[in-house]
Amino acid sequence: MLDESILARVIARALRHGGTFADVFCERRRVSAYRLQDGVIHEASTTRTIGVGVRVLVGESAGYAYSDDLEPEALLRAADAAALIARSTSTRATPAVLRVEPVVARYAGGDEAVDAAVCADLLARADVAARAFDPRVSAVNAHVSEELQEVWIATSEGRLVADRRPMVALGIQVVARGKGDRGSGYVGDGGRTSLDFFHVQTPEAMAREAARIATVNCEAVAAPSGEMPMVVGPGGGGVLLHEAVGHGLESDFNRQGTSLYSGRIGERVASDLVTICDDGSLPDERGSLSVDDEGTPGQATILVERGILRGYMQDALNAELMGAAPTGNGRRQNFRCLPQPRMCNTFMPAGASSPDEIVTSTERGIYAKSFAGGQVEISKGDFVFMVGEGYLIENGRITAPIKNATIVGNGPDAMTKVVAVGSDAQLARRHYTCGKGGQYVPVGVGMPTVKISAITVGGTGDARG
Repeated sequence: MLDESILARVIARALRHGGTFADVFCERRRVSAYRLQDGVIHEASTTRTIGVGVRVLVGESAGYAYSDDLEPEALLRAADAAALIARSTSTRATPAVLRVEPVVARYAGGDEAVDAAVCADLLARADVAARAFDPRVSAVNAHVSEELQEVWIATSEGRLVADRRPMVALGIQVVARGKGDRGSGYVGDGGRTSLDFFHVQTPEAMAREAARIATVNCEAVAAPSGEMPMVVGPGGGGVLLHEAVGHGLESDFNRQGTSLYSGRIGERVASDLVTICDDGSLPDERGSLSVDDEGTPGQATILVERGILRGYMQDALNAELMGAAPTGNGRRQNFRCLPQPRMCNTFMPAGASSPDEIVTSTERGIYAKSFAGGQVEISKGDFVFMVGEGYLIENGRITAPIKNATIVGNGPDAMTKVVAVGSDAQLARRHYTCGKGGQYVPVGVGMPTVKISAITVGGTGDARG
């Protein structure tokens, strides 16, 4: 996109007013997206963006400027602006000669622009399969997208790395109506691969699963209320882990002292059954990165090990200020944004219990197979989640589906109440996007079947049955 000599000039210009570090983030992105509603393609778009961001660091301060004009003079003006924001009287870093570093690719795909006819066919097949599943299906909405993001990152340390990141996603929402009740179901899948992925994970299978969830929710009974055990299902249950715990383990919140986990490395923060990892090196997963948006290789990081806090997710700036090493978690939405410490693929590894044993050990409670969104206050760890697909557990058996179940609790407290971890760990087959500081990035979540001994459930039913 830009040759080494131009990048070196931009870095030198960025350091002209002082600074301990400077980098240049170059991005080229293509996104094609299609949306189906009522059996008709309602939206179709292809967008292309290109631009460069220049960052200068001085202590805790960052100067940042960007340009979508790639002419050298425009890039030098951006470097001037960033340098003025983070100017310093201290001795500035000396820009080194750039050297290209090899990158271990974590994914393949995105070689050719998407064929509109292929996307339209995926959506049409999903629509037909969902409607054929059950006569109660009344509406089907679906979307498919394909993108390719190419990045080049040059630093004042002399590093130059590149990454080529494909991404595909297919999502299907189904609404069913029966006996006056309305139920909805959603299934999404994809990752850092090509549309060939949907030859194996077919739109028909996904649509039938979305329709199944919708029809189950049509028959749901009122959720109980009160404090009770909760069994969280594998895969999609990981969104609870992501929101209620993961954000609190990002380094900026801990450096600033606004997380409940601040200053607690080496302390017990969860049950000894709980291990939590973030891994940007998993092949093809949605949150995976060959290198992050600062050029640090994607890697596996143990955050909590058998209940003991081992570390935080680090970007370069916070790692430097905290005396730690970057963990490949410096991420940004695009070239217009500063990087932040963000999750990649956050999950709980498998435990020793069988999923069936976990359910049979529960006399009465709820089984939360998936969640449909919620809110978390990071400074306290308090959360509220809606259960997307849930069931009663009665006498050690999963029985009636429930509706309007709300889970209220505290992330660190819930982790201390984990009394069983299943052997069925998996990442969720859904395309999650995480928001932080006004930026959105793709992530992966996952966990095995997990039992929490007590949690507060808000519902309109009777907790005693």
